[in-house]
Amino acid sequence: MISLFTRALPTVLIALSMMSVAGHATAQETIKFGAPLPLTGPLAPEALKQKEGYDLWAETVNAAGGVDIGGKKMPVEIIYTDYQSKTPRAVQAAEQLITQQDVNFLFAPFGSGATKAASVVSERYGMPTIAATASSSQVYDQGYKHLFGTFTPNESLTDPLSKLAVDKDPSIKRVAILARNDLFPLAIAQEMQKSAKARNLEVVLFEKYAINTMDHSSALAQVKSANADWIMATGYVNDLILLRKQMGDQRIGAKLVTMIAGPAYQEFIDATGQGAENVTSAAWWHPSASYDGADVFGTTANYVKVFQAKHGRMPDYTQASSSVAGALFQMAIEKAGTLERGKVRDALAALDVTTFFGPVKFAKTGQINSLEPPVFQIQGGKIIVVHPPSIQQGDFQIGVK
Repeated sequence: MISLFTRALPTVLIALSMMSVAGHATAQETIKFGAPLPLTGPLAPEALKQKEGYDLWAETVNAAGGVDIGGKKMPVEIIYTDYQSKTPRAVQAAEQLITQQDVNFLFAPFGSGATKAASVVSERYGMPTIAATASSSQVYDQGYKHLFGTFTPNESLTDPLSKLAVDKDPSIKRVAILARNDLFPLAIAQEMQKSAKARNLEVVLFEKYAINTMDHSSALAQVKSANADWIMATGYVNDLILLRKQMGDQRIGAKLVTMIAGPAYQEFIDATGQGAENVTSAAWWHPSASYDGADVFGTTANYVKVFQAKHGRMPDYTQASSSVAGALFQMAIEKAGTLERGKVRDALAALDVTTFFGPVKFAKTGQINSLEPPVFQIQGGKIIVVHPPSIQQGDFQIGVK
């Protein structure tokens, strides 16, 4: 029999077989979790981070003997399917995991767009599903009962950012927004527009760019002519690396540059170099947080330690959110004392716990409403938290070249 602690299959095998297992054992002896992810294609960098988070949870819980169900411990198994960064395939992958792989529970696809599209499948089959990377309220306003999310709504990021900006420099008056035309990036850009207007800022440009855009020259020319005090761009890490580089090439700057969500990743800093300096952003978690959790990882510090021991680098919010998604399933299953989907769903809905990720309580919509996400700025080539005060590491700076 294959060892219970066998690590996930190499990525190359994921591409070949469309399936990888973390903590593998025979199907009769494990709790099976399905994880449709864009392991290839433009969204692969984000997906691989999610996989790292899921796998770390699976390995940690299996090393402790598994999930305790009424006194019997069962190891967990994660079945991955690559939907190649194509949303229609994400929906197909979710259904196949439920109907063909017979998973017990499901992790949602990456991002708000694919999560919303696949949520109809979860609801149809009564499948408890946790989304680790979906924040847009449009995902959770469908009246569904089986989808839960670990990200607070988008405005919980944009409101603090806009308050910090006007408090620090009242001369900031004009805002230019450039958004990827995709559910999450567009939704958070729209929330930024609302947050800016609520503080009497003038949105002088709101421009969308297509998915897979490789040349932003035309949009950036509009940004430059708008003469904005604050430039705000949304997209995924590869989008924002490209945008920041092309801004530098065209000598486009402002008093304040904000990008969501790429600057949360070390890859953004490494790729843009000096161009990353003083860029602001916000995320749902940061390693500097300090929580004493009831989950399998315990404290935030211990989670960071375990992650660093395995990967040799600090975790970011995507890995942490994915790990806590697994931990929340574990706590709900142990509370329910069964693998029966309806009872586990009810246990998830009733959770009110502190985890290494922070306090977790779900609103009636299924979206978490109990966290205060950190705002950060890249200073001296490092991510520095500037808000909230409880985990603040440095002062908010104005001035981006």
